[in-house]
Amino acid sequence: MQGKIYVDSEIGRLKGVVIHTPGTEVENMTPKNAERALYSDILNLKVATREYNQLSGVLGKVAQTWEVSDLLRTSLENYEARKELIIRASGNDTLIRSRLEEYNSSELTKVLIEGELLRRDNLTRYLSKEKFALRPLHNFFFTRDSSMVINDSVLIGSMASRVRQREAMIMKTIFRYHPQLRGDTHETGRGPGECTKCTIEGGDLLMARKDIVIIGNGCRTTTEGIDSLIDIICHHKSDKFHIIVQELPYTPESFIHLDMVFTLLDRDNFMAYEPLILKKSRYQTVHIEIDNGKVSSIRDEISLPSALKSLGMDMEPVICGGVRDPWIQEREQWHSGANFFAIAPGKLLGYSRNEYTLEEMSGQGYEILKADDVISGKSDPESYKRCVIGIDGSELSRGGGGARCMTMPFSREPVTI
Repeated sequence: MQGKIYVDSEIGRLKGVVIHTPGTEVENMTPKNAERALYSDILNLKVATREYNQLSGVLGKVAQTWEVSDLLRTSLENYEARKELIIRASGNDTLIRSRLEEYNSSELTKVLIEGELLRRDNLTRYLSKEKFALRPLHNFFFTRDSSMVINDSVLIGSMASRVRQREAMIMKTIFRYHPQLRGDTHETGRGPGECTKCTIEGGDLLMARKDIVIIGNGCRTTTEGIDSLIDIICHHKSDKFHIIVQELPYTPESFIHLDMVFTLLDRDNFMAYEPLILKKSRYQTVHIEIDNGKVSSIRDEISLPSALKSLGMDMEPVICGGVRDPWIQEREQWHSGANFFAIAPGKLLGYSRNEYTLEEMSGQGYEILKADDVISGKSDPESYKRCVIGIDGSELSRGGGGARCMTMPFSREPVTI
């Protein structure tokens, strides 16, 4: 089945989504190297897999799911794709390159994701403290960050950390060479004179409407990365287009991306971490207007919600952690309490552990469903106008992301907002 690439909102009915079930790459961490792998703790793969299966099980009931490993394996059957990815993944290491060239498509897929052990065949490698010659992609089950769809084009992420750069290389290969997902791809800051500060990750980019992108500016997405996105939009779009930039704190680490403090839930609802999104702070909201291929206006806005309201998106907030206690808000935001993924307008996936957030949503008309009940057929999201499907997240949340982080939608039905 051909996967049509089109996403013009965060909430349109889901048709196709790319996921990656966590594997041994997650276990190949120790407390000593967890921070380098961008984790604050190590995960139990058995528990994380059980929780992840709830996410993938629900998604499989409502849309077509595509596993990264399957997509990559097929893409690597193309000689040009294989050659290009091996060169990029190995960098200047000719030894790694020659070893990667020995593998068939299935073996190469496994190594590119799970890592290649260091062969201790000389003194330098024997004495090395490294376990891997090619490091595992510990973060790849967060498929959101390495690519993102803006209408009918795919933007390949430019990852802030070197440990994640191969994720973007793999997604570029898939969207350029997979026979069913091949599409129009763009990269930020690539080519001669490449900007090393030019980074952009999918957790920071939200598709509000076909003519509105919201993007966070923080530790993972730089102003240079956003400037590169502006250049791409100016070059490829002649219609009026809006970019709403929300500045983010660099700490704590739970503010890593915009979707950890703000996500869209329905045509008239958004989820927000109140202290940052709804209260006055020193973090700017900037509205960039593009018209006829040029930046026509850059101006400050009072807040992210007010910027959207000025563009006809007048929405009511749902407060992460509820409204009673700032400490609870902080605790639930830390565990991805603001990070929701829509399978249709008003129908969402999120962690069931964030009880106060779900209580707040229930008070605004969202029925709370259990993932296992949806998978078994006991509950049907179609029977409700609004619902939240709760997945277990005691282990997955320790990886630093939620349901939106673990999904890369490439196809949604258009929605009128």
